[in-house]
Amino acid sequence: MKGLRITRHTPQAQLQPKWHVLDAKGQRLGHLAGLIAAKLQGKDKPDFSRHLLTGDFVVVVNAAQIEVSGNKAGQKLYRRHSGYIGHLRTTTFAQLMVKDPRRVVEHAVKGMLPKNILGRKMLRRLKVYSGPDHLHEAQVRAGQGRGQRSSNGATTPPANPPAPRASSQGANAP
Repeated sequence: MKGLRITRHTPQAQLQPKWHVLDAKGQRLGHLAGLIAAKLQGKDKPDFSRHLLTGDFVVVVNAAQIEVSGNKAGQKLYRRHSGYIGHLRTTTFAQLMVKDPRRVVEHAVKGMLPKNILGRKMLRRLKVYSGPDHLHEAQVRAGQGRGQRSSNGATTPPANPPAPRASSQGANAP
């Protein structure tokens, strides 16, 4: 058969997600949310597949210092409804930034992700912090140390080997 195309996808077990730290200080909300959504979906990778979780983890710091253009600070509204009659709650951007600035970034990114189970899995890979500190330093640095796997499956030796430890057995050590 002439012209037959076969698409090959990277198996889920071979996908190695990375961790990215983005600083939201002084950035526009929509632009930053678009970058985050692309990284969560894996659209910046050559092995992107719509039906697989190919994206990376994203840590956003300084969410309290994010900016919006124009009069959006007072005019942009966030609505939530409890399901009961008359229980529609409305909050402005400025009020939500005072209360919980992390929700502003999460809401913007959630709107740019697929509305299905895979989109909810992607959103769980987003970690937002209002200040400059985050709890994921170990995960961010995990790919820089010993035991890092290459593409052919072999482990590479560490760049800086650890110093030998002192024995805790004292004189009985060989």
